[in-house]
Amino acid sequence: MKEPYRWDNYSDQPYPLKDKNYKREMRKSQIGSFFKTLFISIFVLPISLILTPFVKRKKIDSRTFFCLGVDFERNPEESLEMVEELGIERVLLRIKLWEMEKLPLLKDFILSCKDKKVTLKILQDREHVEDLSLLQKDLETIFASLNQHVDIFEIGSTINRAKWGFFSVDEYSRFYKVAYDLKISKFPYVKLIGSGVIDFEYHFTAHTLFNTKKYRYDGVSSLLYVDRRGAPENMQMGFNLQDKISLLSTMVWLSPKSSHELHITETNWPISGTAPYAPTSEYECVSEELYSDYMLRYYLLALASQQVDSVSWHQLIAPGYGLVDNREGIKQRSAYKAYKFMVQNLKNSQFLRLDIKRGYYILQFLVDNVLLQIHWSLNPTTLKKEDFFTPYSRDGEKIESQTLNIGSSPIYIYIKDAV
Repeated sequence: MKEPYRWDNYSDQPYPLKDKNYKREMRKSQIGSFFKTLFISIFVLPISLILTPFVKRKKIDSRTFFCLGVDFERNPEESLEMVEELGIERVLLRIKLWEMEKLPLLKDFILSCKDKKVTLKILQDREHVEDLSLLQKDLETIFASLNQHVDIFEIGSTINRAKWGFFSVDEYSRFYKVAYDLKISKFPYVKLIGSGVIDFEYHFTAHTLFNTKKYRYDGVSSLLYVDRRGAPENMQMGFNLQDKISLLSTMVWLSPKSSHELHITETNWPISGTAPYAPTSEYECVSEELYSDYMLRYYLLALASQQVDSVSWHQLIAPGYGLVDNREGIKQRSAYKAYKFMVQNLKNSQFLRLDIKRGYYILQFLVDNVLLQIHWSLNPTTLKKEDFFTPYSRDGEKIESQTLNIGSSPIYIYIKDAV
């Protein structure tokens, strides 16, 4: 990335902007867009909150719900082997618009993914935000090369952080419209999703979904991180993860600019003791055990919402936040086992119900005509093992103990003769 934008190869994101005068002047130049964001959100958010209880759930395809971010340049052979081992049906890859020379390498990797569905996140820099002719040229090159091999193109990412290249929603709208116009004129079968807002900042999302620009989304993307709040069940301004998903889903259903698809294209927790690879400070980092627990619980709560079409974990190999640490060879963390066992049990499942009572969670699924319950509790407790069920740990180990410790780590319980 050209100055003032520089890429941090440790945490896989741009460095914060250091030129405060530049940031101030750019934000002043976009003051009109900020007022639009404010006024639109004043109307859209309260209406969406009121209507949230009335938005219907839909049937989610659990086979493609589980998605995993993969860096096509990072240990590519091992990555492909692990993608197969994990059993996932969808991967998310990223291409940087300032590295177009790597497009052939990306295409080779995609072809090696065989029958996997691919979501391609197209990352922007300031040059492509400002030079829409350059953007059109490079997007056309990407679409022409990959439209037969990519299921979903996510246009832009993290649009509400200046270090990623956008200073307003209006700038993003102009950026996205270039991709949409290409779809209409030359690539009618490409599937485009946006708007790529990070965190629980839905005033930006409201502006991307309710405006007068002449474009549509084939689905809405969100980078719905909750790591700064700790556990996924924790509250932020009165909203836990399920509440945030419900509100976002309502906005998607109400928007005249979008099909009714919602994809969480990035989320994770940073891992303690991994600086400078962790994307946040040590304060937000968690242990590897909590990382595994939170990851599984995030997926379970999102799947139980029956409002999210896919969740992409960010990502497979990353020392500071991935399922695998590659600093000294390939080290699979406990989260790798947890992810594999989760997919193994749930990718062909039918969600039945979620029960929550005093911080005790029970999800029920039908798996090959067998009832599966998944238990965890925010307040540690115990459950007596019965003859009619078979329990497994978060990582897939059969539990032989007659007393089950129910706490942060979800436990899988298959119920015999329940169906």
